[in-house]
Amino acid sequence: MARVTAAVLNVLTRPIRRRGTPRTPRSAPGPAPRPRPWARALGLVAVVLLGGWLGLLAVGQVRVPVGPMDTTMTLRPSFTGGTKINVSPLGALHLDSHIAPVRLDVNVDQLDPARSQALVDHPERLSGLQDEVTRDIGHGTLDLAVRSCVAVVTGATALGLAVYRRPGRALASGGLALALLAASGATAYATWNPKSVLEPRFSGLLSSAPSLVGDARSIVTEFDVYQKELARLVTNVTKLYDATSTLPAYAPDPTTIRVLHVSDIHLNPASWKIIASLVEQYEVDVIVDSGDTMDHGTAAENGFLDPIEDLGAPYVWVRGNHDSRATQRYLAGLRNVTVLDDGRARTIAGLRFAGIGDPQFTPDRSDRPGAEQSQELAGARLASALRDQRAAGTPVDVAVAHEPAAARQTDGEVPLVLSGHVHHQKTEVMKYGTRLRIEGSTGGSGLRAVEGREPDPIEASILYFDRDTRRLQAWDAIRLGGLGETTAEVSRHLAEENEPGVSPSPADSGSPSP
Repeated sequence: MARVTAAVLNVLTRPIRRRGTPRTPRSAPGPAPRPRPWARALGLVAVVLLGGWLGLLAVGQVRVPVGPMDTTMTLRPSFTGGTKINVSPLGALHLDSHIAPVRLDVNVDQLDPARSQALVDHPERLSGLQDEVTRDIGHGTLDLAVRSCVAVVTGATALGLAVYRRPGRALASGGLALALLAASGATAYATWNPKSVLEPRFSGLLSSAPSLVGDARSIVTEFDVYQKELARLVTNVTKLYDATSTLPAYAPDPTTIRVLHVSDIHLNPASWKIIASLVEQYEVDVIVDSGDTMDHGTAAENGFLDPIEDLGAPYVWVRGNHDSRATQRYLAGLRNVTVLDDGRARTIAGLRFAGIGDPQFTPDRSDRPGAEQSQELAGARLASALRDQRAAGTPVDVAVAHEPAAARQTDGEVPLVLSGHVHHQKTEVMKYGTRLRIEGSTGGSGLRAVEGREPDPIEASILYFDRDTRRLQAWDAIRLGGLGETTAEVSRHLAEENEPGVSPSPADSGSPSP
């Protein structure tokens, strides 16, 4: 109480300052500490990046007619660069066209009815579409570059003036923005990859992918590949935007054999509908299943296999570690099914296949002693059979084994070997020239799809073989969203020529390569 009273008396007895009387000056504070040079530099860079980005958002885009399409081109900041072509509502194509901190976005806004109808009514004009597309994109890119430079420099200068309120700092911001944009352009030019249009990544509606991405093509070395393939891409988009708004029937290159590679279905009934859809969309010639179609391999599960007879293509199968001998016998009795187990070659759809079943049956996912050695022995038996076929003048085109450990033993004996087991896609060319293609789980890991934090994706591949040489030309890696998801992604990959057997394989001496 005494403290409160004293405080009140202090307030009441404080001298009253008349209006207009100056306040008693306080002691002047010391000079404010100057920011460090690195802090000023970071601040300037932040202002430049933010101002340039805002400038691009405001005016950094151009509307460009490309063939019969009206498009909008935009530059966007990016860590990876590349080109993104948005074909709404079908999806988007991603091209690894360059590596730089800027990405080119091309939005297909609409199809010009007059130009589109002229192209449909006069197919002979397609021959001149290449030059037209190249000219349109050249003009649009130049216009975009100029507009982007103005937008970036103006945005950075304006923000620099607003932040620093000094003309010198503002001009420094604009100059630094111009230098960064020039460096990005030089990097994009130095890393320019014209063959990126041969290996697009498509995301969107799976039904649109075959028609939009187009046929697999042989690897070419001519510099005008970008112009040719870009014109083909414009033609594909034009067809998809045709007046009827219906997807055109996919017409695959008749010189290719199309193989659908699936694996590790693990008793997922949704897989059969996906496989049947892919067979129809891509006009698949043969399906190859590299095992683990079942989950426990019991006789009660055999009815799950019956839809295989109605998938619309021959079915080639090898036993996985979740498939029992009873499963194998049941499959062997189904129509259109070929079981590979003993290394003997079978010719199906113009390709020669050979495979071997998994030597272990472990539906409980247990690790038995000697598992790796048994896989290597199985792979060695398959490699021996491949050598015998080659010596007889009937070489095998594709070998199949469930586990990659067994598949690796065929290195040098066959151009391509397919496997699964690990539930993720991977491709490598091994030491002696054999290409190993590991498929993911076409069943999204089956009953184990929800064991992780996110559902496992559903994966499969379309392999394109030359009908004359029977060599792999390219493949489309297909990835669908797992349980409860609807995403779809298709990535085109070209197969550079691999020559197995050029170097002597250690398998010749009975010790297969690891």
